[in-house]
Amino acid sequence: MSTPIVNDNGVNREMTADEAAAYHAWAAKQAALIEQAQQAAADKAAARAAVIAKLSLTADEAAALLG
Repeated sequence: MSTPIVNDNGVNREMTADEAAAYHAWAAKQAALIEQAQQAAADKAAARAAVIAKLSLTADEAAALLG
C-alpha cells in the first residue's frame, strides 16, 4: 500500500508514519459508521414494510398514513 499524500500549506507530501496511521484509523472508523448507518436504514425500511404488510395496506394508503 502506498503512503497517502497530504497537502501541508500548499505543498503535497507523503504522510509521516504517524499521520498515515491516524488517517487509516480514521478511515476505518468512518467506514464502520457508514456501514452502521446503511444497516440502520435497511432495518428501518424492513420494519416499515413489515408494518405495512401486517396492516394489509396498499402503497398509496401507506403513503397517505405514514407520509
